[in-house]
This record gives sequence, structure tokens and C-alpha cells, in this order.
Amino acid sequence: MQTLSLAAGVLPDHTPQTTARAAAAAGYDATGVWVDLDNWTAGTTRELKTILAENALAALDIEVVWLMPGPFDDKHRRIIDIGREIGAANVLCVSSDPDDGATAAKLAALCEHAAGDIRIALEFALFTEVKTIGQASSILRAVGDPAMAMLIDPLHLARSGGTPADVAALPPAWLPYAQFCDAEPLTFDTSDRAAIIAEAVDRRRHIGDGVLPLRELATALPRDIPLSIELRSKALRDRHPDPVARARAVLAATRQFLRQES
Repeated sequence: MQTLSLAAGVLPDHTPQTTARAAAAAGYDATGVWVDLDNWTAGTTRELKTILAENALAALDIEVVWLMPGPFDDKHRRIIDIGREIGAANVLCVSSDPDDGATAAKLAALCEHAAGDIRIALEFALFTEVKTIGQASSILRAVGDPAMAMLIDPLHLARSGGTPADVAALPPAWLPYAQFCDAEPLTFDTSDRAAIIAEAVDRRRHIGDGVLPLRELATALPRDIPLSIELRSKALRDRHPDPVARARAVLAATRQFLRQES
């Protein structure tokens, strides 16, 4: 059965512990974990581990390692350590370093620190400096570490000009999981970074309620790949202030789509 995970971005107004409890109550198999290092303590780790264990809930990913220009930031290793301790399968990474060689070197350092315990997943998006699936592919080849992975978000794939065929051409080993969401038709200039960010954090649609080629993407991805349901939406937050109700609404739409898909 395909693993479905509640992405941390569905509940940005709640703690990782509340997100995990909502994922369990709604019936997900896994949860995403957002790490705010300024507020994360050893007690946070212990509490989250207890929630995961008591609910037989997996941590599909932990986020976000955001690479910046300049020297490697050692705090990123701490995010990996937290992910390892809670049993997360993947660390979500993005890069704002305009030097692809520097990005590759920093990702290689993360892979070395991961020591095979957790995958390092690079996500591309137009509001970052790794903007396309082609650029991300080149960086993964430069890193050349089996711990490296690529994270496909259907919204970022579409807005950057990528297609499901591009995903199908990737080595399956690069894809330990993927995100899923839907979106409205494109109505703005994709060179407008502010508009790209606004859509990504506030205007995603329930799976099956938009125009993204999700059925083709599902076919292009490895069979039964775990899916992180990344439905960031102000309308959804306003409609469902209760975290469990929000998580259930997202899961219901996802399951309906997957039933139609099968």
C-alpha cells in the first residue's frame, strides 16, 4: 500500500508534535517534521519520538536545510542529527547558493554526515537557485553519493517548465519519495519571484481540483512511491482551523484521487 504523509506545510501554524498527532488521528501513515532550531530542544525530540512510537507513525521527512551562499553552515548537521534520532527517512534541502559547484559540495558534506542513515533530498523551485529538474539532476550527478536524492513537487515541476516525462527519465534510485498537490491554471509571470512564493505557500489546491498533470506524474514516478501531501493553502487554513479536520480534508481528497487513479 502506498505510504501517505502529512507534509509539515499543511499545518504551518502548529508545532511538529501537533502535526504528528493530527496525522495519526486523520489516518496518515507518516508525517513531515518542520524543525525550528531556535525553539527545538531535547525535550521536543523526546516528545515527538513518543508520539511517533505510540501511533506507529513514520517520519517521512524533516525540513528544511536551506543552503546559503558562503561557508557551509554547521547547524545543518544538527537538523540531520534530529532527523536521525526521530527516525526520519529523508531531509528536505533547498539552495539559495547561486554557485552550483558550491551547492554540490555542501550537499556532499551533508551526505557524509548522514552516513547512510537518512537520504538528503534536493528540491528545485523557481524561488531558489536550483530552479529546474535539469539543474538539480546535474547537481546530483556532481555529488555522486547514494545518499543524495531529488524531491519532486508537481507545482514546482510545472512552474519551472518540467514535465512528467522528465521525471520518468530520472534514475528511480534518486526518488525515495515525492510531494503531491494540485494548482490553478497559471495566471502570472513565472519570473515574478514573489508571485511564485505566494502561490507555493498560500494557493495550492486539493489533489484533483486543479490542472496539474498528476495522473501522468503518478505514472512517471516509481510505483507505490511514498507521497508527502504538500497542500499549503490559506483557504484551507481558514476553512479548517482545527489541525485534525484540516489533515482529514487533505487526506480525503488525496484518497479519492488515488481511488480514481487505480
